[in-house]
Amino acid sequence: MKKLSLMLLSLLMCGNLAIAAMPSWASQTPSAAQRPPAPAVECACEVKGLPEVYGTVNGVKITAKDVDDPIKDKIQQLQASVIEARKQQINNMVDAKLIEAEAKKRNLPAAKLIDLEITSKVKEPTESEASAFYEQNKDRLQGSYAQLHDEILAYLRAQRHDIEGKRYTTRLRAASQVKVLNSIATQPKDEADRARVVATIGAENITLGDADRALRPLIFEYQEKVLELRKAQFDVIINDLLLGQEAQKRKITDKQLFEAEVVAKSKKPTEEEAKKFYDENTAQIPGTFAETKDQILKYLQQQEYQKAEDELVKLIRKDAQIQVFLTDPDPPVYEIAIDDQPTKGSASATVTIVEFTDFQCPSCGKTAPVLDEIVKEYGDKVKLVVRDFPLTQIHAYALKAAEAAEAAREQGKYWEYAELLFKNQEKLDAQSLLAYANQVGLDIKKFQEAITSGKYLEKVQRDVEDGYKFGVTGTPTLFVNGKRVKDKSKETLKAAIDAALRTTAAK
Repeated sequence: MKKLSLMLLSLLMCGNLAIAAMPSWASQTPSAAQRPPAPAVECACEVKGLPEVYGTVNGVKITAKDVDDPIKDKIQQLQASVIEARKQQINNMVDAKLIEAEAKKRNLPAAKLIDLEITSKVKEPTESEASAFYEQNKDRLQGSYAQLHDEILAYLRAQRHDIEGKRYTTRLRAASQVKVLNSIATQPKDEADRARVVATIGAENITLGDADRALRPLIFEYQEKVLELRKAQFDVIINDLLLGQEAQKRKITDKQLFEAEVVAKSKKPTEEEAKKFYDENTAQIPGTFAETKDQILKYLQQQEYQKAEDELVKLIRKDAQIQVFLTDPDPPVYEIAIDDQPTKGSASATVTIVEFTDFQCPSCGKTAPVLDEIVKEYGDKVKLVVRDFPLTQIHAYALKAAEAAEAAREQGKYWEYAELLFKNQEKLDAQSLLAYANQVGLDIKKFQEAITSGKYLEKVQRDVEDGYKFGVTGTPTLFVNGKRVKDKSKETLKAAIDAALRTTAAK
């Protein structure tokens, strides 16, 4: 059974889960949502050239106002997060440059400096601390303690890492000549504005253009989230219009249609079904079955209503004339370095797939053979370049596995070694990494020296830092000629490649 939604959990916690007797399309007086005030500063993150009409349903226009007004508060919350990120971006860039400069001064890789001065000082969260965090926040969490155990530990670890990082960069700032001239990274108005200096670290400058370029992944993510909100609200309006039109066609009220097609055709949940639901979700439902039975029965009834309404809408939609004018935002095109990286395919290929991967990530393991098939299928038209992005907060062995793969590449065996890592993701400890090196015929002494010395740590860390610049937050993340491909299915990848081939052919 699916996990309880956060909304359901919060309703059960409050003990006030109630059935909406009628959905919005059958209600005579819908209540207006209370909205927060609009942000005082523009986020400069909206897609330009949005249409005034988002679509039509059987000739009825659905305007931008129709869609955006009901979700205005959610859009404003997202805008506020972008505005806050703009405020923080310059300080983040200053801190990163301070660490780079200090690492250079101490003749250390930046990754090694971070490990020495920040990571090594992070106190590992205990089981009791993780348990206490869960107890304090379980009202807002989705899942049992056992289900969320690793995520909670990773969150606490990351939180402490951030605190130590702030302490260290504060010390670096105190010993450096840092001037922040403008702490709010507004969008540049023109090229002259892009060149405006907003911070200095000694003789080095950070410009408004630098800050804006770094924000491109975040702004694109915002645009995608807003599009999802708009599409969802657009669907709600479509359904309401279609159901209203159906009621008119039958010469009955919306409420009568709801009673006839939803209420009458929905089965009434039994106490046995409620008990089964309770037993399967006990960890997420505070209180005994006797205390929550009525709320669960109401929730299950509402689910039945939703199923019946979905079936009715599906039937009506078959003959409806629906046009949608909302389009996906254009993803930014990034210049991703591919020199000195594992590469498969023709060097002269016009299309380049760049994958940011993690050897301990199950999705990466499933994607690897798909990418292999695509490279073979397209021949000399496509090449694959792999960059590392070990998710060290949740994958304990991913970083060393990435270093080991680089050590294997030094001996010309990257792809053979990587294949073994993906096939044995549950066994990536030091002993297993050595066993795989033996298996592919590496010079073991040379391999061990590379691993022990951390020879490739800086290279892996550089990949991770670049990944963050391009908006990589998880793995696998794929780019086709610099554009991120959200869906990793073979069909979507091929569509992106074909589009890139058409673009290059037209130039």
